[in-house]
Amino acid sequence: MTATRTVLSLSLLAFLTGGCVSKPLKIETRTGSNYEELGEGQGSATGIMLFNFIPIGQNERFVRAYEAAVKSKGGDALLNPEISERWFWAYMLNLYRTTVRGTVIRYK
Repeated sequence: MTATRTVLSLSLLAFLTGGCVSKPLKIETRTGSNYEELGEGQGSATGIMLFNFIPIGQNERFVRAYEAAVKSKGGDALLNPEISERWFWAYMLNLYRTTVRGTVIRYK
């Protein structure tokens, strides 16, 4: 009984800890002229908090929106990024939509 409780407790702890892991978003700033401007790009990503506790697509939402904005013009990075968010609250879930806009560039 004690061994089962220990295994379940450790499994729950690993699940909760691992569920909150995401990769960092690094936004580069370039001041040189070693790039070509491709135009305005925009990307969005959505995440949900189920029961205000379980993240679904939430942790890497900013990264996915940034990458979608860069890919919208086929570039490598964004200059002057603007990040905006919209929220929707319901009884069982919260919906978060992140939009990233900026000038898409391609390195030469």
